[in-house]
Amino acid sequence: MKKPNKPTIFETLDTIKTFPEEVTKILEVVAGNHRRIVFLSSEGKLYETIQGKFHEKLQAIENLPPMKSIASGYFHFLALSNEENPKAYGWGKNGDKQLGLSTHFVEKPTLLEPLKKENIDQICCGGYCSFFLNKTTNVLFGCGDNTQQGQLGKPEIKESYAMIQKLHENVANVFGGHSQHTLMMKTDGKLYGFGLNRVGQLGLGHLNNTLKPTQIKLEFPVEDISKIKIAFRLTSILTNDGKLYILLVVNMFVILTQDNEIWVQGKFNGINSNNTSVIRKIQTGTNLNNDLSTYNQIKCCYQNLIFFLQSNSYLSQDLENLLKNGSCSDCNIQDIPVHKILIETRIGKTFDLIKKYLESNCKLNEIQDLLKWIYCDEMINSKRTNEILNHFGIQNAQKTKLLTNDLKQLLFDEQTSDFKLVVKNEEDEDEEEELYIHKFILAARSGLFLNMFQNLEENLQKVKDYSGKSLETIELLISFLYTDELPITADTDQEFIKEEFEDIVEYYQLNPKIPMMNIFEKCSKI
Repeated sequence: MKKPNKPTIFETLDTIKTFPEEVTKILEVVAGNHRRIVFLSSEGKLYETIQGKFHEKLQAIENLPPMKSIASGYFHFLALSNEENPKAYGWGKNGDKQLGLSTHFVEKPTLLEPLKKENIDQICCGGYCSFFLNKTTNVLFGCGDNTQQGQLGKPEIKESYAMIQKLHENVANVFGGHSQHTLMMKTDGKLYGFGLNRVGQLGLGHLNNTLKPTQIKLEFPVEDISKIKIAFRLTSILTNDGKLYILLVVNMFVILTQDNEIWVQGKFNGINSNNTSVIRKIQTGTNLNNDLSTYNQIKCCYQNLIFFLQSNSYLSQDLENLLKNGSCSDCNIQDIPVHKILIETRIGKTFDLIKKYLESNCKLNEIQDLLKWIYCDEMINSKRTNEILNHFGIQNAQKTKLLTNDLKQLLFDEQTSDFKLVVKNEEDEDEEEELYIHKFILAARSGLFLNMFQNLEENLQKVKDYSGKSLETIELLISFLYTDELPITADTDQEFIKEEFEDIVEYYQLNPKIPMMNIFEKCSKI
């Protein structure tokens, strides 16, 4: 048998190509020590590499319910199922009782029985411990190593907490990684830390380990925090404007504020300062020169292992399919079927002017690259695409011209609308409300409307909604079609809307890959 080629050591970004063809998107990736890596696909399946084994195609871990999140420590992994009552699973080494199980090693994901009756909303790993958060009761459970560093935030010095048990109350969020220190946000709106603090990674003004949660004093409001990523020797940051920074660190945590300020704590290779026990602000890290405009997630793994996950949202996926099949197009550029309203909205010029310039000055592949940005927010050839956009007066498009922001301008816009959806007014059954929509959005996102537009010869301008749902629900649906978000406020009856929305998603035949529980969970916090 021919031996596989020795794996290459990559110094630049490269695409992992060992997944089965049906895997359209990787949502998360985590890695333990000894090159063991776990991937979570958009279908909720887990894929795993095993040390010392070569796989031409990664195989899914079978006999599991769909999963919605994963986490890893040095040698163990956690997964949380995507069910109405999520369940926690664990596998890997258990020598420090970080899985709360009796065996020393667990080969496959195993249901953690002590948490079977708990409503677990979040999982988190430390290097040798595990955390499980119930966001309904705000109780944090955990198990594993709690030696003199106090990794579990318990003042009692124990070698390990062998069984999963209640650790802390009033916890709103928890942050861990390949580290021996942990941060958590409590319901009082304050940030607390505990565990190893030899290089001041907890920002407490001293270098002593902390055995119980201690408040971290910040020089800015806690509500400005956007992301916290904790790792052992590497922390990576993705800013809100899409910039990616790599900070080489030793036991450090990083806070990113909503104003894109970067605050660091601990030893940092890049700041000439001996004071590692206070939080300080920096303005830059090492900015990667690679074109990372198509990525929107980063994952810190063991030491200097890092992954970038592609940003294709469900909205951009649906619009990309619309571009490929040309459905409901009303014009052409170089014989490519396109959609006039979308082109004009993204470029900000009349369609005839855009078409004339592109066909006179651009090659076919350059037009295709520009259309990729227009429909999907992706830049294949960023230099040339930006040159074309600069001609139309668009500077720094990756910052200033986001797809969702442009589509929000079209939401319920009567002036540009080419279609009306008629919805019955529940308060007065004799009255009907007309919602102004765009055909290209309906064709891209709804299988029901796509079939309707393709199979009816007449040029539909108006159709009545027969889903039986309220005007409020239909308006939420339309908002989701344009933005991938649900504009839900504190006054919204979220349980009612969730049930209504799940029904209407099926009725209008939205993208079947959309994990509706996750979408609702994310958007309900807006």
